[in-house]
Amino acid sequence: MPIPFSLPLIDDDVIAEVNDALTNTGWLTTGPKVRQLEAEISKITGTPVLCVNSWTSGAMLMLRWFGIGPGDEVIIPAYTYSATALCAMNIGATVVMVDVLDDFTMDPEKLRAAITPHTKAVIPVDIAGWPADYDAIRAIVESARASFVPSTPRQELLGRPLVVSDAAHSLGAVYRGQPNGQWADATVFSLHSVKNVTTGEGGAIAINLPDSFDLEAELVFLRAFSLNGQNKSAFEKNQTGGWRYDIVDQGLKVNMPDLNAAVGLAQIRKYESLLLPDRKAKFALYQQAFAQDDWAILPPVRDEIHDSSCHLYMLRIAGADEDRRDRIIAHLSAAGIGVNVHYIPMAMLTLFRTRGYDIADYPKTFELYENEITLPLYNTLTEEQVAEVIAGVREAVAATASSAATA
Repeated sequence: MPIPFSLPLIDDDVIAEVNDALTNTGWLTTGPKVRQLEAEISKITGTPVLCVNSWTSGAMLMLRWFGIGPGDEVIIPAYTYSATALCAMNIGATVVMVDVLDDFTMDPEKLRAAITPHTKAVIPVDIAGWPADYDAIRAIVESARASFVPSTPRQELLGRPLVVSDAAHSLGAVYRGQPNGQWADATVFSLHSVKNVTTGEGGAIAINLPDSFDLEAELVFLRAFSLNGQNKSAFEKNQTGGWRYDIVDQGLKVNMPDLNAAVGLAQIRKYESLLLPDRKAKFALYQQAFAQDDWAILPPVRDEIHDSSCHLYMLRIAGADEDRRDRIIAHLSAAGIGVNVHYIPMAMLTLFRTRGYDIADYPKTFELYENEITLPLYNTLTEEQVAEVIAGVREAVAATASSAATA
């Protein structure tokens, strides 16, 4: 039987929670299920949480909340999905890409060199669930206070660039003993269909602003800001006598519906006790197997500082170039094993190339990309299927070795 690259978990708990939304609460858009999901995610992050309809809209919401727009610069790593750039581009800001380290995360020294008086935000990315070097990144951002030029009251209050963690992959990851959500000013999770916890489409923002901000007031504002600037949700307006509302700012329409939240709510309740440990166990099976192969460059998973959420298993084939990597993938596909590549570097994509980004400026990014293959990793994947993937990868690597040697 074919092994898909990824499958969402749709079990009896998910079906029951969705049915409850459909048949008992009678509410489909933002309502009680969303608030319950926010409360459950907050238990993991230790911060207030706001759910939205995608990672992209959540990041865009936070950049707009900070007053970022045309003329401002947002620094991101070159190795990431395009949404990390698009959230800034969509509000008119200029994206500055910097190269990465061997672990796929933002190179702090490249960040240091890229900061200018126009820098208003930095977006580190936790690739595959592995946290970026937040100690170094925060120290560099703090050192930028002297050159920071604020243009809004919130920027004056913060006094430095905003740090927004792209935690699309890293719900449940840990850095220096602290859960994800507490490493940046705002941490944005993805709840897309392929993520560790899904709402089909969706995102969640963990808000962790300095004490100089009134956190409760900012959360109230952000709720309205995500609803076209309306200070009451449709659910709140629908309560007896609750019809009156106000539009407090020019917001976005990026709220999460209850129907989506129901899917994630059923999963998040057992995430730390069952779903995350299960992913880590399957990740460990890959690690133990490929540690025996001298051609395998294993992804990082845990050390004295980091503990990954094991969202992706990103294997690299030592010495392989892009052509051989693609032939390995073709071999696996022919065997019915679904794999992927995370990611095609943005500077190689048409949108970014036509705007002047050049992959030659990001040599480490290309070096990592050209021999990377992402293997299946999800909760319904069986140990037998993991063993089949391992055997398939070994066969594909061996089958392409002779042609690589003569190329």
